[in-house]
Amino acid sequence: MAAPHAFSAFPAPTGNIGFYPVVPDAAWVQRLLGWGVRTIQLRCKSADRTPAEIEQEVHAAVAAGRAVPGAQVFINDHWQLALAAGAYGVHLGQQDLDTADLNALQRAGLRLGLSTHTPAELARAKAVQPSYLAIGPIYPTTLKVMPYEPVGLARLKDWVAQAAPYPVVAIGGISLALTPGVMACGVDGVAVVSAVTQAADAQQAALAGLRLANRQGSPST
Repeated sequence: MAAPHAFSAFPAPTGNIGFYPVVPDAAWVQRLLGWGVRTIQLRCKSADRTPAEIEQEVHAAVAAGRAVPGAQVFINDHWQLALAAGAYGVHLGQQDLDTADLNALQRAGLRLGLSTHTPAELARAKAVQPSYLAIGPIYPTTLKVMPYEPVGLARLKDWVAQAAPYPVVAIGGISLALTPGVMACGVDGVAVVSAVTQAADAQQAALAGLRLANRQGSPST
């Protein structure tokens, strides 16, 4: 078990979170950065690749993010590799809080995003003082087996208030069409998976997602 986290808050994101694609490899990270997306998560699953391949993907994604001013590239789960590569940030699940060296991550200046699915998990994550809190699944999703019922918009709005003062990212079953309604709940970002990676035209989907998130988050709205 990891040592208790005894430091102050993790650094806040350096820019707006907004439209936040979650992608399976570094090639997607590079592609999205080229299209103007600035917040991206690399979710490279161990079941799909060898340890050496995962390490290569993490280093490539981190390098791609470092080459683009304002990029916020988070590495999902593989915090040791992210730490070694000098990543901008990591995204961890609740189970990772039992084993990850949060003190080492903070000493290195990494940003930290944490997944939450219930009020109890939200409270636990807040105690870590992360860079942002992810809440989900907002809608039903077929991409992974979820033991949690969908949060829905009414509860999302309530949980966003409970998450204060930390930024909130909504995730789970969110299409481009559903993005404005989710953003209207007061979240700081909307994470999407299939809305980009399975789109017929991924570039147009990414640009549309950026427009939707920026419009909802602009001072005039």
